[in-house]
Amino acid sequence: MLQGWRLTVSKMFLIPQRYILGIMGFLAVVNAYTMRVSLSIAITEMVASSNETDSVDVDACPADNSSSSSGSVTDSNILYDWDETTQGLILSSFYWGYVITHLPGGILAEKFGGKYSLGLGILSTAIFTLVTPWVIYSTDGDWRILVLLRVLEGLGEGTTYPALNAMLAKWVPLGERAKIGTLVYAGGQIGTIVSNSISGALITATKDWASVFYLFGGLGMLWFVIWALICYSDPESHPFISDKEKIYLRKELENVSSEKKTIPWRPILTSVPLWALIAAQIGHDWGFFTMVTDLPKYMSDVLKFNVKENGLWSSVPYIVMWLVSMSSGWLCDWLINKGYMGITFARKFFTTIASLGPAIFIMVASYSGCDKYLTVGMFTVAMGFMGTFYCGMKVNALDLSPNYAGTLMALVNGIGAITGIITPYLVGALTENHTLSEWRIVFWISFGVFNVTNLIYCFFGSAEEQWWNNPNALKDQKLELENGGKEKLKAEKS
Repeated sequence: MLQGWRLTVSKMFLIPQRYILGIMGFLAVVNAYTMRVSLSIAITEMVASSNETDSVDVDACPADNSSSSSGSVTDSNILYDWDETTQGLILSSFYWGYVITHLPGGILAEKFGGKYSLGLGILSTAIFTLVTPWVIYSTDGDWRILVLLRVLEGLGEGTTYPALNAMLAKWVPLGERAKIGTLVYAGGQIGTIVSNSISGALITATKDWASVFYLFGGLGMLWFVIWALICYSDPESHPFISDKEKIYLRKELENVSSEKKTIPWRPILTSVPLWALIAAQIGHDWGFFTMVTDLPKYMSDVLKFNVKENGLWSSVPYIVMWLVSMSSGWLCDWLINKGYMGITFARKFFTTIASLGPAIFIMVASYSGCDKYLTVGMFTVAMGFMGTFYCGMKVNALDLSPNYAGTLMALVNGIGAITGIITPYLVGALTENHTLSEWRIVFWISFGVFNVTNLIYCFFGSAEEQWWNNPNALKDQKLELENGGKEKLKAEKS
């Protein structure tokens, strides 16, 4: 009877379970980013506007009546006096917690499966997002309490990428790695698009920034309920996967061990390709977090877009980035499967495009002056190029070690996420006067980081499976070391 129920339920799913996992993983990242990014638009409407004009910038963009940057929120009781440096601290504080839970999240996902490591992390972030307005109101805008709340949100969301990577390693065959991996990780762009575009329109309609947190927190909780019901950590534990798909995945993923493993920390931490991958992640995250966290502020403070326009035009670059992400994922798999590119060359090729393109066009945007739409166009081209990161370096941890993919993603994404702490604070400190010249310094720094980290990846990166991915190879090395120690001891005695 149980077998019959399982077959009946499995027939209800018209697509294979690995694709359902990919779609739900994509929606997990979408929700994670809507909750993470919503503050970037909201904070432009949470701060009381200042009339101070102490500094003069010859390049300053004039505000015009058609797109005045005056706030949509008129209730002075929910506007707060936070200077640029304080805003930078608030925006960066999410990443203080985010960095901390990467490694524990990856280890837990590998030992016990990624389903609840990911699910509970998103759920906790959703709850903290929902209570954000109440916390701010009840503390009368005490920014230190908001910082603490954002740290807690980051702690919950820090498990997202390590848990997803651990699950993808057990669900996705090599020939589909770039496609499904790109689908999942490119959810960051869709989350940013949804958050930016809806936030601006919602705040304009409600005249209240709190509505943004209620909406995205509620959607995060809804995602968790669906995830808990239909997704599982691996094919073997899935109650209604088809036998055909299970057999196929067993064959394709035979190098992925299902037994609980001791993490080989020394080989991992001394792996040159891993550190090259970390360098590439730092370059990507530096540019991406600068744009995600601070582009709305640039649109508001420099280009003088109002909040509705800000949300709309801040979304455009990520629409193009998502389209490029998806198409380049298919292209990358096709080039590899046809033998036109080796895996290592493909990873480096697409990563280089994703580094040089944004580095160049972000700088061009900063020299586009006050031409709003030319500037948005250049930012859009820059972020479009950045979309090829996902089939390049973002799936590279799966190449290096499918068995320890969660741990590797925790290290790579966790260290890269430190830039999320640095960039908002740095931008706030460097742009106190909201001038074009100040922002150009920010973009020149990004230009340098992109290029240096890409060179490191090109010289030292690899997509070859590392020897320590094989548990048998690790056992052989351990025996060899033990035998070598015994032989050495005998020689000393004799």
